[in-house]
Amino acid sequence: MKKVVLLFMAVTVSAIIYAQTDAIKQYIQSYQEIAINEMIRTGVPAAITLAQGILESKAGQSDLCQQSNNHFGIKCKDEWTGPYVLHDDDQKNECFRVYPNAAESFKDHSDFLKNRPYYTDLFSLAPDDYAAWARGLKKDGYATERNYPELLVKLIEDNNLQQYTSIAMQRMRDPNQPVYVSNTTTAAQPATDNSSAVVKNDNDKGTNTAISDVKQDDDDNNTPANSNTSADLQTTNAATDNYPEGVFSINDTRVVYAKAGTSLFALASSYNIAYKTLLNFNEIEKGDILPKGRLIYLERKPKNGGRDFHVVTAAETIEEIAQKEGVRLESLLQYNSVQKGSQLAAGTKVYLRIAPGATARSRRV
Repeated sequence: MKKVVLLFMAVTVSAIIYAQTDAIKQYIQSYQEIAINEMIRTGVPAAITLAQGILESKAGQSDLCQQSNNHFGIKCKDEWTGPYVLHDDDQKNECFRVYPNAAESFKDHSDFLKNRPYYTDLFSLAPDDYAAWARGLKKDGYATERNYPELLVKLIEDNNLQQYTSIAMQRMRDPNQPVYVSNTTTAAQPATDNSSAVVKNDNDKGTNTAISDVKQDDDDNNTPANSNTSADLQTTNAATDNYPEGVFSINDTRVVYAKAGTSLFALASSYNIAYKTLLNFNEIEKGDILPKGRLIYLERKPKNGGRDFHVVTAAETIEEIAQKEGVRLESLLQYNSVQKGSQLAAGTKVYLRIAPGATARSRRV
């Protein structure tokens, strides 16, 4: 009997975690564009907005969110003249703002932070320093939960929310530059309108509602690979869109072609790869939005190429060759006795593998 009870508990816990994960994913898909637009309008980082929304509203599932479209636990305060609802929080029957839709809740959250004097210091922080913003929110009194910053940071990192801050920053720099978001699922409709009002009272700063922090799953990781080889895909040094769409293979390694403007945070999320791991696979030190199109590998490249050598075309760098041939950059540097950033003369043979007992070399045809 005990085993049956334990099995039932395990199944129940798994079901709860799955439901929460699915709710978080749906929440992000529904409200990512609102968060991005609010960052452009007010400067509140999109990653922070989404993490707070997930946490405060239990990913849209809390009673306060469902009944009042209040995603951020914002209480009435003296200046609020709109509809409100009484809700038990730190105390019984506290007054919380009611919004006609989710977009108005997100807008009021941004204005709440932007216009209240005790949050002024937040806007001196770098918009992509989400850890500092999370600590600042706690310090400035947004929430009473002791580990509030840690909860926000974990939600941001587990769900790659930083990509939406990066997308907003890119759009602010160049509104005409396309930026690709990782998912294409149609956004869900906001919560239904609710304008019921009860007696107003005065309250403290905003509240928080805990939600289990679970890592987001992603089915895109199962995308099938094609059978293209590096020889089939040899191109000139110029960035090109002539690669297949989706996942294909170079040197038996899964790869995609990412266009200019693609967010690496978004790409990592799309294929369920940690952002830093994706950078490591592609020997990228830092950055997010790609300034030009390039191949992005979804797994570690081999040390040896699929053929003996690559003949350099005009103005190719050793880094570009490493990507085109699907070989680790450190291996090419060793095999050919060259340094990072080396500009190679057209016609040079760059060796993609080294024969047993041979020394590193680089020769002209």
